[in-house]
Amino acid sequence: MTDISIRFIFIIILTGMILQVKGQENIPIIFFDREQASHFAGLALTCIHQEFPNKPGHVMDDENDVLAPSKLHPAFYGCFDWHSAVHGHWMLIRLLKEFPDLDEKAEIIEKISNNLQQENILVEIEYFGEKSNRSFERTYGWAWLLKLAQELYEWDDTLGQQWYHNIQPLAEVIAGKYIEFLPLLSYPNRTGEHPNTAFGLSFAWDYAVSIGHQDLQEMIEARSLDFYLFDKFCPADYEPGGFDFLSPCLSEADLMARVLDEDEFVAWMEKFLPGIIEGAPKELFDPATVTDRSDGKLVHLDGLNLSRVWCFNRIAPFFAGHDEKILEAGRQHLGVTLPNIASGEYSGEHWLATFAVYAIFSCE
Repeated sequence: MTDISIRFIFIIILTGMILQVKGQENIPIIFFDREQASHFAGLALTCIHQEFPNKPGHVMDDENDVLAPSKLHPAFYGCFDWHSAVHGHWMLIRLLKEFPDLDEKAEIIEKISNNLQQENILVEIEYFGEKSNRSFERTYGWAWLLKLAQELYEWDDTLGQQWYHNIQPLAEVIAGKYIEFLPLLSYPNRTGEHPNTAFGLSFAWDYAVSIGHQDLQEMIEARSLDFYLFDKFCPADYEPGGFDFLSPCLSEADLMARVLDEDEFVAWMEKFLPGIIEGAPKELFDPATVTDRSDGKLVHLDGLNLSRVWCFNRIAPFFAGHDEKILEAGRQHLGVTLPNIASGEYSGEHWLATFAVYAIFSCE
């Protein structure tokens, strides 16, 4: 079967998912079965050991630092960049947890076991300890590493616990880097790309709560309130930026929904995004349009549509009885984006499946 035929079948399968999304009323859930999970798993399995093309983000102090990605990062060298390799591992583990009889199970276990060996993780830790790498993957990649560790920690499985045991020292290094860095950050980064502070804090918060890392949780809470508590009238009608894969306004709301209690969050949202239950501003609720999926920056907008889904789904329960426009926006964003994940362009395929899986399971 040709690659074109495989991709055509993949689009048909995802379209079936979309029809079920659109056919449901007041239920932010889509149908997602083992066959569909296999297609997503295939995208990550293709890339976690694909070393090139690669964008290393590596600072070279001298000629001795000119090394292949697999030498610098023996655990996470594939999928074009470090953070995509990390969240590709997260997606495979999440799919294996949801579908224990997945056809790709043996291949997933083999590849992840090979990557998450203790000796590989020690090399990763050594890399983060070097002065020149102080800002490496700060904080987007840090956040996905903690999300991966959290997924393993919460998995009642012998092999999963072994993987967690191997990766836990690196997670502790990353948690320590958050605690060291956050007091130094005078202003949050409000971009729609990797440095977005709110996104980085959201996943780190989940990890801290899950494993009981009190120091990290308290630091995130304190800095979130410092950065965002008094924000008003987020300019969501300016979104999206041309290369966004995160919504600056919704990412901030996604974080504050974690940090604040229910009454505090609703009161905060009334000032921050006052028209959200009416579906305003329109720019925030309309899915973004991608004009060229071979362009690594323009295809970011597919990711924006998916990340908006998980933000909408976190926010909506706080507005019970007035949440349908928010939930419908999520369904629409899924509907226009899912068919484009297997586009045939590596610029999107190496990462979009992860965003889709996270968005899909945010609907639970």
